[in-house]
Amino acid sequence: MTIKKGDKLPDATLMRMGEKGPEPVKTGDLFKGKVVLFSVPGAFTPTCSAKHLPGFVEKADEIRAKGVDRIVCMAVNDVFVMDAWGKSQNVDGKVEMVADGNGDFTRALGLSLDATGFGMGERGQRFALIAKDGVVEELFVEEGGAFKVSSAENVLAHL
Repeated sequence: MTIKKGDKLPDATLMRMGEKGPEPVKTGDLFKGKVVLFSVPGAFTPTCSAKHLPGFVEKADEIRAKGVDRIVCMAVNDVFVMDAWGKSQNVDGKVEMVADGNGDFTRALGLSLDATGFGMGERGQRFALIAKDGVVEELFVEEGGAFKVSSAENVLAHL
């Protein structure tokens, strides 16, 4: 079952890179306050690297000006890949990079993607959501292969 507007986000543990290396972060802590989460099928992939993440880096100040406490980028990749991708994209603290390495949170959201036909295994769908204290206020899930509703511009228009 796919998460929907008004639902509470499921409890899970994601990973992020800390000063001393990988560290767990509970979704209950990550989603305190007003949070924008966007998820990509894979770090370093074409649309994700050329448009999705850069859009949120570029619009970060405008998004925060609308009362957003944090902007989080997630993928079903490992924490080392997410950290390297964030550095290569110069996120510089504008976007928090988190890894759902085993896809547990993505599956709990009902937003997993079978990319085995592309040699990528199980991944997450491209989506974005706005949550307030762990409750989904808005959800934008892309149709297969599309990039429109989960963009920074669309999210900003709904804040």
